Amino acid sequence: MILLVLIVIVVVGFAFLAASVRVLREYERGVVFRLGRLMGEKGPGLTLLIPFIDQMVKVSLRTVALNIPPQEVITRDNVPARVNAVAYFAVVGPNDSVNKVEDFLQATSQIAQTTLRSVLGKAELDTLLSERERLNEDLQKIIDDQTEPWGVKVSIVEIKDVEIPQQMQRAMARQAEAERERRAKVINAEGEYQASERLSQAADVISQNPATLQLRYLQTLGEIGVNQNSTVVFPLPIDLIRPFLEGFGDGGGSGDDPARSARPPRPEVSLDPGPAAVGPSGVGGALGSGAAPPDAVPPREAEPSAAPPARADPEAEPGTPPSPSELPPSRR
Repeated sequence: MILLVLIVIVVVGFAFLAASVRVLREYERGVVFRLGRLMGEKGPGLTLLIPFIDQMVKVSLRTVALNIPPQEVITRDNVPARVNAVAYFAVVGPNDSVNKVEDFLQATSQIAQTTLRSVLGKAELDTLLSERERLNEDLQKIIDDQTEPWGVKVSIVEIKDVEIPQQMQRAMARQAEAERERRAKVINAEGEYQASERLSQAADVISQNPATLQLRYLQTLGEIGVNQNSTVVFPLPIDLIRPFLEGFGDGGGSGDDPARSARPPRPEVSLDPGPAAVGPSGVGGALGSGAAPPDAVPPREAEPSAAPPARADPEAEPGTPPSPSELPPSRR
């Protein structure tokens, strides 16, 4: 009977000892409540509690990676986007994380989601894509300020992915392509402008010494002959043929041309009508006082069926031209 009592006492002692002794790891802290009142945090290492009177809640101090679910966001310029992020936080106040919030992990996740939608909804799409560092800092600061009373320190918030509609992606691709073409044209124009300035300077230098132009001709011929072309290009300077061109120009403008002097003078034709004369053929007065030009077309002979030529009126004045009726048909 005494042995049985001793065994019972030993078992109860071990039960009390097991209920009063706790071992906390280095990254853990224990928040102790005695009869419902907060006694503070304990740990790490061996911690003694009063059995059935003290209660302890373990809290981990390690950094937690919180994955924020994808959120549907409408940016400031009315572009729909789907954004997800990740937040890193750790508990720095075990007492506040237990006393001031029921579940600090769930609470931090919800506040991170609402803050993500709020902050990104105020930014434009270009800002969302190009200024992520600034947006990450804004998110981290806002979430940390809201979780600080809970004893939670948010250290990093990173936007992982931004999904936009396919139509918007194609439009952005066209915009980027147009921007690259614009830059290429600007660079090409700038290069041509600089090259024109250099060529102008080179022309000024070459104009001071004409021999440099000949050397340039020879260098160009050497460059052409490198490819073993069958075509031979020989530059002919204008200075070599300029005297000949000037000589031809002076000869053409003066009256000393032997070819021109050898030509017979062309007779002048007067338009004044001469005195009327009636010849044996019946044709009255010549049209001019001078001889007919050598290239003049001779008059066509009258047809046999034509009327006989009319005789001149003897009373007509010597300087009066014949009337049309007195002329043959070929002369009318």
